[in-house]
Amino acid sequence: MSASPLPAASPDAAPIPLSTKQTQEHRDLANAIRALAMDAVEQAKSGHPGMPMGMADVATVLFERFLKFDPSDPSWPDRDRFVLSAGHGSMLLYALLYLTGYPEMTLDELKRFRQLGSKTAGHPEYGHAPGIETTTGPLGQGLANAVGMALAERLLAAEFGNGAVDHYTYVIAGDGCLMEGISHEAVSLAGHLKLNKLIVLFDDNHITIDGSTDLSVSDDQLQRFTASGWNATAIDGHDPEAIATAIAAARQADKPTLIACRTTIAYGAPTKAGTAASHGAPLGAPEIAGTRQRLGWAPGPFEVPEAILGRWRAIGRKGAAARGAWQRRLSSLPAEQKAEFRRRMDSKLPKHWLGASTAYKIKLAEDKPNIATRVASQNALEVLTAALPELTGGSADLTGSNNTKAKAKAPVKPGSFAGRYIYYGVREHGMAAAMNGMALHRGVIPYGGTFLVFTDYCRPSIRLAALMGLRVVYVMTHDSIGLGEDGPTHQPVEHLAALRCIPNLQVMRPADATETLECWEAALLREDGPTLLALTRQNLAAFRTAPTPDNLCQKGGYVVVEAAGERQVTLIGTGSEIGVALKARELLAAEGVRAAVVSMPCTSLFDRQTGKYRREVLGGARLPRVVVEAGVRQGWEPYLGANGAFVGMSGFGASAPAGDLFKHFGITPEAVAAAAKKLL
Repeated sequence: MSASPLPAASPDAAPIPLSTKQTQEHRDLANAIRALAMDAVEQAKSGHPGMPMGMADVATVLFERFLKFDPSDPSWPDRDRFVLSAGHGSMLLYALLYLTGYPEMTLDELKRFRQLGSKTAGHPEYGHAPGIETTTGPLGQGLANAVGMALAERLLAAEFGNGAVDHYTYVIAGDGCLMEGISHEAVSLAGHLKLNKLIVLFDDNHITIDGSTDLSVSDDQLQRFTASGWNATAIDGHDPEAIATAIAAARQADKPTLIACRTTIAYGAPTKAGTAASHGAPLGAPEIAGTRQRLGWAPGPFEVPEAILGRWRAIGRKGAAARGAWQRRLSSLPAEQKAEFRRRMDSKLPKHWLGASTAYKIKLAEDKPNIATRVASQNALEVLTAALPELTGGSADLTGSNNTKAKAKAPVKPGSFAGRYIYYGVREHGMAAAMNGMALHRGVIPYGGTFLVFTDYCRPSIRLAALMGLRVVYVMTHDSIGLGEDGPTHQPVEHLAALRCIPNLQVMRPADATETLECWEAALLREDGPTLLALTRQNLAAFRTAPTPDNLCQKGGYVVVEAAGERQVTLIGTGSEIGVALKARELLAAEGVRAAVVSMPCTSLFDRQTGKYRREVLGGARLPRVVVEAGVRQGWEPYLGANGAFVGMSGFGASAPAGDLFKHFGITPEAVAAAAKKLL
C-alpha cells in the first residue's frame, strides 16, 4: 500500500542553507529530534513542538559530547542527571531517549504521545520510563529539583569520594522557569552553596504562550545569576561549537553556571518559527511539510533514516565504558564502604536501626516526658540520625523553632559538604523542591522544617513528592492555635484538611513523645511517598506510659483507653487534643457515661486497615462519635458516622496565649463532653 502524499508545503519553505557553524552530521542528528517532536505533537493534536525544535542543537551537543549515561543501565548511580525543567517540551526528552536506545522508549511510545497509558505523558512523569529523572511541568520545579540533585551529589562525594560519586547535573530551563518565584529561591541557594557541578542551559527564545517575553519581563538573566553567585554566559544556541565550548568551560568552573542559549522556537518552521503560535499547539500539516523542506528532511512521519539512527544509538552506547570504569572504581573501595554505598543508593535502611528506636521508646514510657512534640521530634532525631547516616535535615530559617538539628549534625557550608544539616534560609518552596531532588538522586533521606502554616509556600513541591512517591519527610511545627501569640497569620486552621486531601501524602499529627517517635518510624519505613509531621509548640502530657512492641501510629488510629463497660460514645482526637479528649472522658465518667478515647494520628493509614479493625476502634455505625481537633471540620465526616459531632475551629484564630485561645474557641473538655451527651 503506497504512503499518502505529504501536504503541500508553505510557500515560505525555502531550504535553510547549511551554516558554516554546523556540519551535516550534527544537523542530521538535531533534525531527527525536530522531526519526531513535530510529528508526535501533530499526531496527538496536542502538545508543544516549538521548544524541542529550538533546543535540538543544544541537546544534541550535550548528549553527543558531554552527558554521561548508559541506556543499558539507566539508573547507575554515577550517571549525569539530565532534567528537562521546561517540561512542556517533553518530546525533546522522549525523542532523545528513543534515539539513544532506551529500551522502554520505543517508536510506538512516541506515536502514543499524550495518550492514556503511554509512557509519553504530556509532561515528563518520573517512573513512567527510565531516563525521566523527575516529574516536571509546573515551571521552575525541575530547576529546583536539580539543585537538590547537585547538592546530593556533593554530599555523597564528600562521604564516599570522587571515585564513587563524580557526576554533573544538567538542566534545560525556559523563560517561564526563570520567571517563577521558586527559581529565585533555588538559584540563590545553589549559588550560595557553590554547587559547581550544576549547569543550566537556558532556552532563551524570547517567547511565552502570551507572545514575546517583552510583554511581561525585562530581567537581565545574566546579571541576575551573576549576582546570585553563578557564572553566566550567552551563546548562539544553534552553533554547536559555541555550545560545546560553553559547556566545557562550565564543567571546569568553581560555581554553578547558566548558559543562555539564544534560540529560535520551532527552528525550521516556515511561518511559525520565532512565534508564540508554535509554543503550545501542533504546527499543522502544511507547516510541517514546509519545515521538512526547509530542514532538508525527506523522511515521512516518525521515520529516521537508518544511518542517522545508527549514529544516535552509537552515542547511547558510549556510556557503557564510563559505567564500566566506575564499577571498577567502586569495586576497589573497602568492602564496608562499598556495601554502605550500595545500600544507600538502593534506598534500603540498615538492618538494626529499629533496635535503637525501640530502646528509646522503652525509655520514653519510663520517663513520661511532658514536652512539645516538636521537642520530642528533635529528641527522636538524636537517636535516628545516629542510626541512619543518610538522614539529611534542614529548616527554612526556623531551626530553633522547628527543632530539626540533631546536635551531632554539622552544617553544610559553601563548597564544603561534609555536614548533614542544611540552612535553607527563608526559602520554603525552594527547600521542598530541593528535598525532592535529593530523594530522586538517592543516597540521602531528606527532611526539612518550617511552620505548618507555611506549607502554603511549599505545597506545589509537596504535591509533586506525593505524585512521584518520594521518601521525603516534612517537619511542620506550630500546628494549631496552640502556638499562641503570633496570631492568625501563623495559626494553621485549614491546613491539616488541605494537606490530607493530597493523594499519597501521609499526614501524621502525634499526641505525645512516644507517638512522635512512632510517626518518625512510619515516615522512614515508607518507601512509596512523603510524610508530613504536624507538631506542637506547646507541651503535651505523656499518655503512652507503657511500652508496646507494635507501632500503633502505623495503624493510623487506635484505642488509647476503652470505656469502663459497654461503650456509649467514642471520642476521637489528634495531637494536642488527645489531652482534651482524655479529660472529657473523665467528665463523662463522673456522670455515668462510658466513653472510649481514640487517637487518630493519620487518617490515610487508618483507612487502609481492615473494616473489622476500623469498627473495633470507632465503634458501630450508630454509636455516637465526637471528633476534637484544633482545625476545621472538613475531612472528618467519614469518621463521624451517622451520629457524630465535631469540636474545633470554624474560622481564623487570634493573638493570645494558647490556653486562652482554646477556651475562647470552645476546644475544651467541657465542650467535648457536652457534645457527647447531646448525641446520646
